[in-house]
Amino acid sequence: MDSVVESPILADSTLAMALIISSQAPLVLLDGDLELIAASASFYRSFKLPPPLRLDGIKFAELGNGEWNVPQLMVLLRAMVAGSPAIEAYEMDLVRADEPTLRLLLGAHKLDFEAIDGKARIVLAITDVTAVRLAEKKKDDLLHEKQLLMQELQHRVANSLQIIASVLLQSARKVNSEETRNHLNDAHHRVMSIATLQKQLATTQEGEVALRTYFTDLCGSIAASMIASTSHLTLEADVDDSIVDARVSVSLGLIVTELVINSLKHAFNSSTRTGRIVVSYRSSEAGWVLQVIDDGIGFPADAAATKPGLGTGIVEALAGQLEAEVAIADAHPGTRVTVSRG
Repeated sequence: MDSVVESPILADSTLAMALIISSQAPLVLLDGDLELIAASASFYRSFKLPPPLRLDGIKFAELGNGEWNVPQLMVLLRAMVAGSPAIEAYEMDLVRADEPTLRLLLGAHKLDFEAIDGKARIVLAITDVTAVRLAEKKKDDLLHEKQLLMQELQHRVANSLQIIASVLLQSARKVNSEETRNHLNDAHHRVMSIATLQKQLATTQEGEVALRTYFTDLCGSIAASMIASTSHLTLEADVDDSIVDARVSVSLGLIVTELVINSLKHAFNSSTRTGRIVVSYRSSEAGWVLQVIDDGIGFPADAAATKPGLGTGIVEALAGQLEAEVAIADAHPGTRVTVSRG
């Protein structure tokens, strides 16, 4: 008896149907008219559909109560039959009567062989991502709630710091000791600087921070709280378009406030002295440079022998966290403090 040789086209078609039917995942095989050729048992089971008694002429869009007749999906499938690229990840809601709405992720590919009837063959894979999307939404809601709580906390902390600063200032006015008054004034300035920075952070979202706006607002707040007359003494920001991580902006902001406090305390220690303080920041591929420059009384002659103060220690510690170096130089007139990396 002669052996029967099955045509490659028929063999490929039969193999495709066998793979679809035996799949543990929801798979559907359609022809070029989007009529159902075969579907896996998991497809019927997952979407609570009774397997049809016959397949001839059944449109995919007519399955169930017509819930699969999603206009955009039909357009994409017809376009793919006509030659458009495969559908890699199309999301849709499957809305069914008396059943929960499902969020589905669909992928469709056109098979490379030509069927006996001359029509294209489309494999449609369906994944239920309802639980995944629900978990993502809950996570987003929790993150949003956390962000609101953090903003509220930041506002409360800033208000508390301002109250503490006011108490310190009142105490400084009442004491008789000049040394104690100076210490209390220093503490007041430092708390006010932290309160100012905290106020800026309260309006800054997590992620990336544009330094031009950040430093401009910070300088404005410091000037408003620590400079009695801006007609005699000005504090300005000269910053490029740099954008940094929010955590980096915190360290940079603390460095700026400490350096500005030092300028106000040492470079303009006389209430009658006029001048200007400039906060400058520039970055490049090689690194970045932060400078606080004043035109005050200048670098003291005995600066090398002077014991570093608390502000200097804070700046050096913060610079170390940023892997940056600190340099102090005479600006002729005034003083230039440079914090740089790279």
